[in-house]
Amino acid sequence: MHTASPPPEALPPLGVLDPNIVSSPRLERKLVRTTGQQPIGSRRRRAALQNSKNIPFEQLPYQCFQEARKLLLADREEKLKQIEEERRRIAKVKAVTATQYGGEYVKKGRIVRMQKHLEKLKILADINDPVIKKRFEDGEGTGDMNRPIYRYLADQEWRKQKRLILMQRINQMHIVPDVLPSLDPTAEVKLAFGRRNVQPGDFVDSTISESPPRLDVQVFDKGERLISIVVLDPDVPNLETDGFDSRCHFFAVNVPISPDSTYVTLSGLLEGTQVLRPWLPPHAQKGSPYHRLAVLIYEQKDGTEVKAGLREKISSTVKGDFRLNRFTRNLQDQPIGVHLFRTIWDDGMAGVMQRAGIEGANIELKRQKPEKLPYKKKDGARYR
Repeated sequence: MHTASPPPEALPPLGVLDPNIVSSPRLERKLVRTTGQQPIGSRRRRAALQNSKNIPFEQLPYQCFQEARKLLLADREEKLKQIEEERRRIAKVKAVTATQYGGEYVKKGRIVRMQKHLEKLKILADINDPVIKKRFEDGEGTGDMNRPIYRYLADQEWRKQKRLILMQRINQMHIVPDVLPSLDPTAEVKLAFGRRNVQPGDFVDSTISESPPRLDVQVFDKGERLISIVVLDPDVPNLETDGFDSRCHFFAVNVPISPDSTYVTLSGLLEGTQVLRPWLPPHAQKGSPYHRLAVLIYEQKDGTEVKAGLREKISSTVKGDFRLNRFTRNLQDQPIGVHLFRTIWDDGMAGVMQRAGIEGANIELKRQKPEKLPYKKKDGARYR
């Protein structure tokens, strides 16, 4: 005889603010305001759950669905066997000496290619699993970024829209080529001042940006690494040359991140060993155009720390006219992540500059009027 399965857990009443079933805009706003939670999944899915039995997703009583799951499980078992075989092959190559394999460079290249193929097999083993996709769409999988499949799905979702918007802002505001000659970001960077989440290119009030922000740097490949953070303003007016200089607003090195450890609070970094240039509040003088603040994330070469000698050199030269290429020789050629926001003169800017000890709050910049060409009276006889 078959034992009866326990009855499914009943869903809470409709009036309860449950992120799984709220479906009206009013209740969604109330849920975020009172609990800080975001609704799970689409509004159509949440409305359907209100009148459905709370059956586990993998036990849905649809014959076609269950038969498809059997095929997917068989395919996954085959991929798991291929993963074990690839691991044995990698261990066999590592056991062979470099001279027997044709040199250290050849051996290392072979191992790197095999490890990339192994990571691809791990993704293919889970890419068709409906439970994996459901967990990711419900926001449950983003907390397990150590698994290759969730890193892959997060990377694809970021590239589908958010990265496109970021690249549009970068090109539209001429970060390339004014700050960098080219850019191909591979990590998602989010920036927030307190409770204010800043979208790429947003204007931020001077009183809000007076305090250091926090960053969320999400990388999509495995392993911990050290990064350097540079905040740069390329729109500092130079009255002597009638042009613009660059100014460093923040510089930090040796900041560890990983796929599951992404948050960086700039005010929490250590002075001297990490912070080489403390946070300088973004500011713009009255009458000057808006200033672009580029937040650049560099991955340090081979995961090595920036030594004390180079840290002292950077600390002594970051003030004044800042040239980015002088300080990125120990970093990768291009940043792995980027963000940007803008600032302009507002009502609180004078107070911010005074508290930070920045001069120039009482100066208003005005554009020089172009000289008119000398007027030459034409001969009226030709028009008779």
